[in-house]
Amino acid sequence: MTKKERVLKLRELLDKAYPDVKCSLNYTTPLEMLIATQMSAQCTDARVNIITETLFKKYRNAEDFANADYDELCEDIKSAGFYRNKAKNIILCCQRLIDVYGGEVPDTMEDLTSLAGTGRKTANLVLGDIFGKPAVVVDTHCKRIAKRIGLTTNDDPTKVEMDLKKIVPPDYQLRMCHQFVAHGRAVCTARKPKCAVCPIKEVCKSAGKKSAADGTSEDDDRRISGVVRSFTTDGSKAAGGKRNRLPQSVSGSGCEAFCG
Repeated sequence: MTKKERVLKLRELLDKAYPDVKCSLNYTTPLEMLIATQMSAQCTDARVNIITETLFKKYRNAEDFANADYDELCEDIKSAGFYRNKAKNIILCCQRLIDVYGGEVPDTMEDLTSLAGTGRKTANLVLGDIFGKPAVVVDTHCKRIAKRIGLTTNDDPTKVEMDLKKIVPPDYQLRMCHQFVAHGRAVCTARKPKCAVCPIKEVCKSAGKKSAADGTSEDDDRRISGVVRSFTTDGSKAAGGKRNRLPQSVSGSGCEAFCG
């Protein structure tokens, strides 16, 4: 069975097992999706949803986040973990959205990854779920399952993404990644995959093997993220207000997950 044939059968099996999957983060706008995904680094989607329920009522647009008080925003998102880097990235990201993109979330990989705290995973999630473009979102579940099934032998998230793009039909790429998340949480877990009850075991090269194939460890989402851009902490003035200088002690690299 070729990899493309394996994907076709995989699609059939996953569509039957997980027919109604979608992103588990709550959002109503492209900006909310972007911010929620950035916060999901090393944090559960459930926790992020609790935080954003009040956060998105307090900060309603890019200008609100760009002009946010750093310490106050840290407190607002503290329970998400890594809150200092996340708060800094959110502010810098939204300052750039205003300065360069008129306060709107852009719709290309190049533009999205120019934003602080935004790597390829987050960018692909936004491109796929918001703009309806083909997108392979390589998070820890996607990478682990793709390796176990035999769709890739790579560890580097970008290489995994490119491998999958070659063999997965564009109209199925995003849905497959959401199905991988559901499957990874319920069945194909990192340490003790439930191969006996796996709905896709007939296409999995690792089914029943003690090691469950390569890549069984829990990947740190920071490895999944791709390149995270950092920017000057000064910035120019955002529309409608003076920007706060962010603490120089806060790292600019952030901890963007591969979202997520």
